[in-house]
Amino acid sequence: MKPVTIYTTPYCPFCARAKKLLTQKKIAYKEIDVSTDDAARDQLAQRTGQQTVPQIYIGDTHVGGSDDLYALEQKGELDALLQ
Repeated sequence: MKPVTIYTTPYCPFCARAKKLLTQKKIAYKEIDVSTDDAARDQLAQRTGQQTVPQIYIGDTHVGGSDDLYALEQKGELDALLQ
């Protein structure tokens, strides 16, 4: 299974929603909290071109945010992307 990385902040409802789906599907993920870590926030901006969270990667593929993750799940494409 490809590694999943999610950039988050503790007060973001969309982050909580994305993590909930990953947890329900028993998908392990690496969470990077950018709320108080300037280096992590800079890494997020360099890697994604975005400042918003969540930003989700599956392997080297940038999935996007929570809505994008749920869209993959609804289309039945999330499990294939994880393989």
